[in-house]
Amino acid sequence: MNEKQRLESQQITSETAKKEKDYSQYFQAVYTPPSLKDAKKRGKEEIKYHKDFEIDEQFLNMGKGRKFYIRTYGCQMNEHDTEVMAGIFMELGYEPTDSVDTADVILLNTCAIRENAENKVFGELGHLKPLKLERPDLVIGVCGCMSQEESVVNRILEKHQFVDMIFGTHNIHRLPQILSEAYMSKEMVIEVWSKEGDVIENLPKIRRGNIKAWVNIMYGCDKFCTYCIVPYTRGKERSRRPEDIIQEVRQLAAHGYQEITLLGQNVNAYGKDFDDMEYRLGDLMDELRKIDIPRIRFTTSHPRDFDDHLIEVLAKKGNLVEHIHLPVQSGSSDILKIMARKYTREQFLELVRKIKIAIPDVSLSTDIIVGFPNETDEQFEETISLYREVGFETAYTFIYSPRDGTPAAKMKDNVPMEVKKARLQRLNDLVNEMSREAMRKYEGQIVEVLVEGESKNNPEVLAGYTRKNKLVNFKGPKSAIGKLVKVKIKASKTWTLDGEMLEAQEPVEVM
Repeated sequence: MNEKQRLESQQITSETAKKEKDYSQYFQAVYTPPSLKDAKKRGKEEIKYHKDFEIDEQFLNMGKGRKFYIRTYGCQMNEHDTEVMAGIFMELGYEPTDSVDTADVILLNTCAIRENAENKVFGELGHLKPLKLERPDLVIGVCGCMSQEESVVNRILEKHQFVDMIFGTHNIHRLPQILSEAYMSKEMVIEVWSKEGDVIENLPKIRRGNIKAWVNIMYGCDKFCTYCIVPYTRGKERSRRPEDIIQEVRQLAAHGYQEITLLGQNVNAYGKDFDDMEYRLGDLMDELRKIDIPRIRFTTSHPRDFDDHLIEVLAKKGNLVEHIHLPVQSGSSDILKIMARKYTREQFLELVRKIKIAIPDVSLSTDIIVGFPNETDEQFEETISLYREVGFETAYTFIYSPRDGTPAAKMKDNVPMEVKKARLQRLNDLVNEMSREAMRKYEGQIVEVLVEGESKNNPEVLAGYTRKNKLVNFKGPKSAIGKLVKVKIKASKTWTLDGEMLEAQEPVEVM
């Protein structure tokens, strides 16, 4: 028997042993399937704040001589979680690697928003199996939002038994303990808590780059849109204390960061869960406005929580940018009702009117789902007309796909796929058209660009974003990377602008 055959034999024996183990009772203890009835009882459990996170001494040298690799799927929140996990790995003594071939630990940080995201993860697991056969000591883990879904964990247990550990979005701070168990145990380590009342501060982070940073200000979502799995995978809304956020932003400013983005599944619900004070996102933004950092953004908003005070604060501008991402999802009040968005078309348009009065030069972007169950041609036309009426400058557009455990998954998906695709194409044509129109207005104008690095398509060209989140390409010295520069726009495309960098001392009015 050669070495490969021996390893395969060991793997078969291990898989057989794993099949014989009954995970069901253990799994029930750590995981509760999505339940709208149970989840809506939230709020009774006190939110606990842990400000003293530290790694137990017994784990500190665990990563000595070992390397880790994290592949991230999904939203900015997942990216931020990856930064935290990378920070924990580094404190454990691991070194990062950008290749699975040289990694001793491989983590897939997953997204559960759409079926396509799940399929990518399972496809990646299939590619990793031969690597595990060649290197039995390799530790493979699945974490993030997919891990909070019972059907996903069951599928991994059934078809991907070479996976060593599965942990959820509430268990990231326990990565040292989970890794330790994975090394010592011959069985798959599963730790998926449904407990969701804690906020853990002082977690280490390894941020990507030193120009822009994400700052998580709250966790979870209580909106329960009928199509969305996030309230189940990320838990209830719970806000960080303002003093902790302000301190983090000040530290980022002191380290020279030029832009921060405040993160939350429903970021403008910030502070609603405080029972000891009246303090909302507008109050936080008003304080952050005084910190010496050039740009502050936030994402993602829900129209229901976008209050007048927040609009008033954003109108003060300064380091608060003139770009707002405001997901509408549909232009039809009837579809919005089925989606449980809890606002009407008219209420959304009134919110946009208020924003535009306060911030006339605001740039708005949005999210839209087409082909939701029962959506008629007339209701889709309402989405098209709303998009024009608002004057969105860009949008993320999606075909509806059901997610297990959500109320919409029980609805009859009665819009044919060919109709969904045709609607998406029509919507995307409009999105492209209005983006081109918005970009064309920049021709001849001078804009402020935060230079992020070389263009992906041409290393001789620099690229960066304006305050309104428009991508600008221009030629300039590499010394401009990480700085704010003035660029005169020479030409516009559908999604990007081409320009010419001006001398820094030239006095100009910028857009």
